[in-house]
Amino acid sequence: MSSPSAPATGPAAGRSPATVLVAVLAFAGIVVSLMQTLVIPLIPQLPQLLNAAPADTTWAITATLLAGAVATPTVGRLADMLGKRRMLMVCLIVLVAGSVIAALSTTLVPLVIGRALQGLAAGVVPLGISLMRDQLPPERLGSATALMSASLGVGGALGLPIASLVAQYADWHVLFWAAGGMGAIATVLVVTLIPESPQRAGGRFDLVGAVGLSVTLVCLLLAISKGGTWGWASGLTLGLFAVAVVALATWGWWELRTPHPLVDLRISRRRQVLLTNTASAVFGFSMFAMSLVLPQLLQLPTATGYGLGQSIFAAGLVLAPGGLVMMAMSPVSARITAGPGPRTTLMLGALVVAVGYGLGVVLHATIWQLLLMSVFISAGIGLAYGAMPALVMAAVPVTQTAAANSLNNLMRALGTSIASAVAGVVLAQMTVPFGPAAVPSENAFRVVLGLGAGAALVALAIASFIPRRRPAAVPAPAPTSPLQERDDSALLLV
Repeated sequence: MSSPSAPATGPAAGRSPATVLVAVLAFAGIVVSLMQTLVIPLIPQLPQLLNAAPADTTWAITATLLAGAVATPTVGRLADMLGKRRMLMVCLIVLVAGSVIAALSTTLVPLVIGRALQGLAAGVVPLGISLMRDQLPPERLGSATALMSASLGVGGALGLPIASLVAQYADWHVLFWAAGGMGAIATVLVVTLIPESPQRAGGRFDLVGAVGLSVTLVCLLLAISKGGTWGWASGLTLGLFAVAVVALATWGWWELRTPHPLVDLRISRRRQVLLTNTASAVFGFSMFAMSLVLPQLLQLPTATGYGLGQSIFAAGLVLAPGGLVMMAMSPVSARITAGPGPRTTLMLGALVVAVGYGLGVVLHATIWQLLLMSVFISAGIGLAYGAMPALVMAAVPVTQTAAANSLNNLMRALGTSIASAVAGVVLAQMTVPFGPAAVPSENAFRVVLGLGAGAALVALAIASFIPRRRPAAVPAPAPTSPLQERDDSALLLV
């Protein structure tokens, strides 16, 4: 293994080190985001494949959600203390281990364990953004972080058609072997091509804070994700919400008094950071509504009068261009951020998303109309996701970059979880009979799309109160940055 500061060898040696770094980290982000949609094509088949109850097999998704939420802030703090590259490698190795366990599973429990380990890698994207801040010069940082943020949407959008194709024509275990192989490739690339960041925060790890936040997130997300199944007024659901509130209050009290907090709430409550994180949570709600509506509209039978009768593979193909649009919008997002600033970029992204959902409310009768809606919404997401890290990093010390980005990523994840719960309630309550079953009505889909548009407009309003600051406020990387020492002139390329 080469030392972190050693120059790259082989084919990459003749390329800009900055370009290699961005490409490797973006690839790692796409690999991790693929885990979000990896099992969606399998959900209807899992009860039969694993000889388990349908309600139990949903843990294959819930476990990944919970593990990712718990791991992201903890990994971010450890990265600031111990090294971002080191924790990035740990995340990817855990992902590979989880993929192998899932690939070898024949029953529900090992599959859930494997999916939970895959979820622990959720911190890769904020870690990648933090590494970019430490390693890249300011003129490259905007486009690089925008691309890294877009990798979340790219992997999620491309994962559905790929996973459905594999599930349709091959044994379902192949999905996890493929995930493990991609994770292994990403790990090797990080080990051989990514230098370690020179930035360290120091201090001691806040174990009490990590446990307190984990309890809060597990109880909150478990109640949100399972409330529809258990009953929103059931004792278990209400009890989990109550524990989450008490744990959150206790955790906040502790974080404000410990000298080395897991999350520095004094920095997190700065106006720019607080408003950006709030807008991110609301925007996460808006973003996820599309993922819940489009596949169902595409796959419902045409006999309903509004379904398009497509297979899950065809539905995935309709959603796939959205991921490519997100990636294409990364340089546009960076260009706007370099001009008027990231606040403007975030507001513009929210407006485009709202327009996309507005179109969907009235235009959803054909595939091209749903494709148009998907492209509009994806373009807005690509703009906004590139602006969020810039806003956060402009307001936090360089030694807290990973923790701050991880918290922002967590806020987006909370927004998507709440969107899933709210949309699930709407689609379950507003139904029409179809044969022996009931399916969501057309008005139910309109309501969810309207909620997506409304959430985007709320995010726009919140973002308008973010202080007007130019991205130049982002502190420049340390002068000892390995990439700047190795090839300063090459960093100006691309």
